Amino acid sequence: MSRDEQKHRAAARAADLVERDMRVGLGTGSTVAFLLDELARRDVRAHYVATSPRTEIEARRRGLDVTAFHEWPALDLAIDGADQVAPDGWLVKGAGGAHTREKIVAYAAARFVVIVDESKLVAALRPPVPLELFNFGLEATLASLAPVRVRDAAPSPDGGVLSDYLGAVDAPASLARWFDANVGVIGHGLVAPNLVDTIFVGAHDELHPNKNGDTP
Repeated sequence: MSRDEQKHRAAARAADLVERDMRVGLGTGSTVAFLLDELARRDVRAHYVATSPRTEIEARRRGLDVTAFHEWPALDLAIDGADQVAPDGWLVKGAGGAHTREKIVAYAAARFVVIVDESKLVAALRPPVPLELFNFGLEATLASLAPVRVRDAAPSPDGGVLSDYLGAVDAPASLARWFDANVGVIGHGLVAPNLVDTIFVGAHDELHPNKNGDTP
């Protein structure tokens, strides 16, 4: 099964969860593009919140009802991809630069579902870990977080500087706490298992992360 076929399969399984009048958060990325196609094909008539301008544009182009987040601050479901999935359920997200918004939407949802192909399954998390940083005091923040590489990319949807942490990721809960304690960090791409309800892997059965695992 090709990678695209796996993405489509995972997206279709997540689309099965969407029911009429649900409030659903939509993530960002190549696997979510397959999800948008499935939702449009099924014409479920749910209400959607997009995590990036790109997702909003693509969802509207497919005829999906995209509303402003402040209209639906509590969501029934959020669906998104991931860049890495560890055996204990920890995730790395953010290659597309929308990880802060994606996590806000995930926290607002009663259920957060992740869709990936099997290439995203890793034995242990590894760098890079995406970061969104304040532009004010950027040099000081970078020095405190080293090793960090600033991306040659446009700012995040909210104006943050997109960067990548290149150090070890062998203790993700501790690393997440360290990121959270740095006032120059707007958001980071580490996602704890307790936030995730189900992970659909295109070539495998669904995974259920350990809700009682080590969290930040």
